[in-house]
Amino acid sequence: MIDKSEINRRLDAVEELKNQAIAREEIREYLSPVYDLERLITKITYGSANPRDLTAFKGSLEMLPPIRYILQDLQAPLLKEIYEDLDALEDLCELVTKAIREDPPLAMKEGNIIRDGYNEEVDKLRRAKSDGKDWLAKLENDEREKTGIKNLKIKYNKVFGYYLEVTNSYKDLVPDYYTRKQTLANAERYITPELKELEDMILGAEDKLYALEYELYSEVRETIAGQVERIQQTAKAVAALDAFSSLALVAERNNYVRPKINEKGILDIKEGRHPVVERMIPNDMFIANDTYLDDKKHRISIITGPNMAGKSTYMRQTALIALMAQIGSFVPAESANICLSDRIFTRVGASDDLASGQSTFMVEMTEVANILRNATSKSLLILDEIGRGTSTFDGLSIAWAVVEYISDSKLLGAKTLFATHYHELTELEGKIDNVNNYCIAVKEKGDDIVFLRKIVKGGADKSYGIQVAKLAGVPDLVISRAKEIVEELSDEDITNRVSEIAAKEHTAKKKSKAKKYDEVDMAQMSLFDTVKDDDVLDELKNIDVGNLTPIDALNTIYRLQNKLKNRW
Repeated sequence: MIDKSEINRRLDAVEELKNQAIAREEIREYLSPVYDLERLITKITYGSANPRDLTAFKGSLEMLPPIRYILQDLQAPLLKEIYEDLDALEDLCELVTKAIREDPPLAMKEGNIIRDGYNEEVDKLRRAKSDGKDWLAKLENDEREKTGIKNLKIKYNKVFGYYLEVTNSYKDLVPDYYTRKQTLANAERYITPELKELEDMILGAEDKLYALEYELYSEVRETIAGQVERIQQTAKAVAALDAFSSLALVAERNNYVRPKINEKGILDIKEGRHPVVERMIPNDMFIANDTYLDDKKHRISIITGPNMAGKSTYMRQTALIALMAQIGSFVPAESANICLSDRIFTRVGASDDLASGQSTFMVEMTEVANILRNATSKSLLILDEIGRGTSTFDGLSIAWAVVEYISDSKLLGAKTLFATHYHELTELEGKIDNVNNYCIAVKEKGDDIVFLRKIVKGGADKSYGIQVAKLAGVPDLVISRAKEIVEELSDEDITNRVSEIAAKEHTAKKKSKAKKYDEVDMAQMSLFDTVKDDDVLDELKNIDVGNLTPIDALNTIYRLQNKLKNRW
């Protein structure tokens, strides 16, 4: 969210649910059996919902009245809106309860779906299917008593269906209302109107029952589908309540605080923590850190220090805290004052896209290009190790130029955390007004190092790469040789040269600006300010406007505009 008032409305809801622990836990308990109502109503609307989907739907609806009962006492405006939007849908719950059995099958056309008592014809057909044998046994007894034929039996085959079989010795006792069906060598088979009626009822009952149950089931499903707008509104209210109650539980469980939201461009976090990493480190051993960025003197923080020391964790936790605040969540910190960011851009990690022909460095540069072209002064940038995929000189030059571009408010001016192993970039502090150096504190013990995980003011003067390699288990022979080589290379250290470049540009820039802009404060040094537009200005001054035709004027503007575009 980028609307301060809406974020605060969410924070109010989360805060009340956090403080009202008993109400929140009751709500969570009732929410637990609730299925995904939007998914269920989609299946119901498209006619693909099976009977168990309807029982899941009914089970979800049964939880709504107690949820509404708890919500009516809560005061946050957003929770009151949820209360109003949460339709209990009692009519639909009652319909499914009356119509559908508690434990229906998955299949829609194999019966056992409709509850007893819902439809009279279903009950009759179900009795015919289950009680048919009893009916036949009773008829057989009745006919024996009526006729006196002691060995009369009712039998069945697929050709003739049900029939009464009488042996030839009792043939003389057969009554007139018996209709002969078949003659055998030692018996006769008969049918009666009553037996025919029973046969029709028993043999047709199953097919009729299944067809009728499916028809009634479809009617119930269509009735529910006709209320899709009510159900969707309730589903959204339930989803919002689920989200806020979950955020409140996490805030209470993990000791999060409510962030303040500002529109002044200040991002001020005290004792910030990474919400995931802190849960993975036992015994509360996570080291919290402060972050401060603004649109003036603290726009860019250059963070140096060795690998594994915590630079990436620190930067990501800052982005996550800003993101959590803007979804209306409490945040892992002692206090947080978060400015609204329109977007958060990150360039973190190494990856390639070989399938499309992009190397790791190309992917990195593509992402950097996307950030520099699309970020605004209200964006938050997290840049980790820009320029590491190429030579030292190229990488350092790219990283340097990116920092200068971002720092210039006329070009970008975004708040940025910039982690780098090029500790030469620390020379930019003091040369560019809004760049500040920070580093991860490291304690050295002889050739070993201990990571203190604490962000402190200042820059690292070395990268500790060989020490990290030793910690990783690189063979001692390799480590020893690396130390020899680094000592030789240090004689050719580029840091002094970098300092000379920075100092020279800073001095030249100050002289140039003092001469050209005596009345204008142009404190920030940037290589990009060296681009000259004097020839464009001279040409504009010398144009004879009175003798230009409209088409000539348009062409001249277009040409000068393109000249400026090509430079930038």
